Amino acid sequence: MLHDNITIGNNGHLYFAGMDTVELAKKYGTPLYLVDENKIRENCRIYIECVKKYFGEKSIPLFASKSLCYLDLYRILKEEGTGVDVVSGGELYTALKAGFPAERMFFHGNNKTDEEIEYGIKSGVGYFVVDNKEELDTVSETASKYGVTQKILLRLSPGIDPHTHKAVVTGSVDSKFGTAIETGQAMELTKYALKKPNVYLVGFHCHIGSQIFEHTPFSDAAKIMLQFIADVRAETGVLADMLNLGGGIGVRYVEEHPEVDIDLIFRSIKNEVDNFCRKKGFESPTILFEMGRYISANAGMTLYTVGSFKSITGYKNYVSIDGGMTDNPRYALYQSPYTVVVANRANEEKSVVATIAGRCCESGDLIQEDVAIQPCKKGDILAVLVTGAYNYAMASHYNRLPKPAMVSIRDKADRLVVRRETYEDLLRNEILIES
Repeated sequence: MLHDNITIGNNGHLYFAGMDTVELAKKYGTPLYLVDENKIRENCRIYIECVKKYFGEKSIPLFASKSLCYLDLYRILKEEGTGVDVVSGGELYTALKAGFPAERMFFHGNNKTDEEIEYGIKSGVGYFVVDNKEELDTVSETASKYGVTQKILLRLSPGIDPHTHKAVVTGSVDSKFGTAIETGQAMELTKYALKKPNVYLVGFHCHIGSQIFEHTPFSDAAKIMLQFIADVRAETGVLADMLNLGGGIGVRYVEEHPEVDIDLIFRSIKNEVDNFCRKKGFESPTILFEMGRYISANAGMTLYTVGSFKSITGYKNYVSIDGGMTDNPRYALYQSPYTVVVANRANEEKSVVATIAGRCCESGDLIQEDVAIQPCKKGDILAVLVTGAYNYAMASHYNRLPKPAMVSIRDKADRLVVRRETYEDLLRNEILIES
């Protein structure tokens, strides 16, 4: 069943983190997000152990808040000793409210507003990952206003194509993110940053994409970034203290996906770093990595109630559910593959091929097309596996659908961590003008 926290019970039901998903759906209603806290912790520890094994104690992995962001998650991350990256004032606010230390935060984003920059500096955010000259100017001016020297990294585009979906490639020369090395603009921005007051350029950042299973793209990115660091030293005399190589390690959503060898990925990067620095005669910078999908994806599952089974003779079958692109837009955006199971019939053969259709008034509101599932009917519980990343984080109110509840499971005990939204919640910030 893809991952070891997904099993089938003696009653034929699908179990997640040791608990009967059919009973959880009955207790909390659907659509329902489930989160396995033990799996989040386990994934964090595997990642941290591997990074420290190759890159030492200073290399603290950073959790990418964009993949999953809710208040109680930051309690877990704080206890596990990670850093976090945030890409908006809202993510920053959530982490701070949970008591996560600001000095262990990295503030990302290609277009931070002036208000967000001020909020981050006032809050004592450890590092800004600066995307462009305009942002650099604003960070410098705001830091001066508050009498601080803000640590920054510059986000660069190394020109790597990791052969993944175009929508999640972020390190190409023409990406909207960062400043391109190939065009010479990265060096120009670096020299400009070194002259700016109230900022301290500690190093550089890149992120090449997501859902990458091979080690080669990461190693290639490391080589390009290290060469840039060497070029900066040659032209300015400054040697970077820190290199953040981003994240993007792939996760198994379906049986066809390979098992990722995280040790091989980090070992390969380590070899590139050591060989390069030895040849150039300088000490390796502190190497940082970001972990998002790897930590949260297989720690999540979403449950739905089947509303109908529609068969179009000679064409296809549709299973309609009580959620859809509002709680999981990834298929509509990226045609992302998922494994689907009828939770109350999990021990039966997947003898039906059907398209899982959401309830929104959009033809593209689908979770999967032509996927094998068990026979099902109205009232059955349908589970979509490995939904812990970029589902709740990307949820919307399209068609005025309230967002689902989220239940966290730890040591076979369930507790509500996000309440189900009500119709009243949808109107909370709206004002009716009296005529």
